[in-house]
Amino acid sequence: MIARGPLSEEVIGVLRRPAGSVRPSGPVDDADPFGDDLQLALHLCYELHYQGLPEVDALWEWDPDLLRLRGRIERVFENALHTAVAGGDDVTAEIDELLVEHVPGSGLSHFLRDDGEWWQMREFFVHRSIYHLKEADPHAWVIPRLRGRAKAALVAVEFDEFGGGRAERVHAQLYADLLDAAGLSSEYLHYLDDVPACSLATVNVMSLFGLHRRLRGALVGHFAAAEISTGPSAQRMEQALTRLDAPDACRLFYTEHIEADAVHEQVLRRDVIGDLLAREPELAGDIVFGVQATDLLEQHLADHLLSAWRADRSSLRQESRTLLR
Repeated sequence: MIARGPLSEEVIGVLRRPAGSVRPSGPVDDADPFGDDLQLALHLCYELHYQGLPEVDALWEWDPDLLRLRGRIERVFENALHTAVAGGDDVTAEIDELLVEHVPGSGLSHFLRDDGEWWQMREFFVHRSIYHLKEADPHAWVIPRLRGRAKAALVAVEFDEFGGGRAERVHAQLYADLLDAAGLSSEYLHYLDDVPACSLATVNVMSLFGLHRRLRGALVGHFAAAEISTGPSAQRMEQALTRLDAPDACRLFYTEHIEADAVHEQVLRRDVIGDLLAREPELAGDIVFGVQATDLLEQHLADHLLSAWRADRSSLRQESRTLLR
């Protein structure tokens, strides 16, 4: 782990010591909410709730002083998200907008389909590895916070994400297979030091929503936004990989999502969101916030990648990673 500023440097230093042996304070207030320093510090704190971190005392997960620091970091990030999005409570309009395919498209998957080179595709794989090697895990936090049809339907979607009971079909495993086939490392968080803040933020927002019951509506909104947008994007990615004559394991990850997410879209919209709002209509604004925050952070990532690639330079943090070409 390589620090990216005073905040992440303090978090890394704390995690290298026995739990409870030091009380972290952290220079939070002046940190850029979307910047490398804050996003890395937040990601490290969150990772304690997933697979943990190598040689880090597991007791740090529930250390009250570290949780207090994480809470301060979260407030800065969450407040910045609220400031950056429009807000509102019209869930139907927000979901309907997600279903619109703008023509001609100019997004990241459009670029990769039409003009992307193999080195750019491999960089994209690296960026997405931070999430896809834990795919569906953050959304599982919301399961005990739902009831009735919304819970049953979301679990059904998650069951597909986790391979329908087959370990080799778990989506995280399919992505590991993709990385191996592309000549990249499938080790969990192997590329953490190589990806910029905009990549980490797309994962951190899921953990933010998932680890706080009060944000359950936002996590449902995020899940819906991800599932609705993934189908068309996955289809373009499959077309890009076919054009590039990529290995079958790379294509399989995306063809799996083309098939699965077309069904998931309807389930999330009708059964999860519909039932959740019938039970808790006051969560409409949170669902909209989740959708909008997802779109905002995905756009930040797309802008970063496209800006770098159109300038014929690497989108990763370490210049040595241009060896991916």
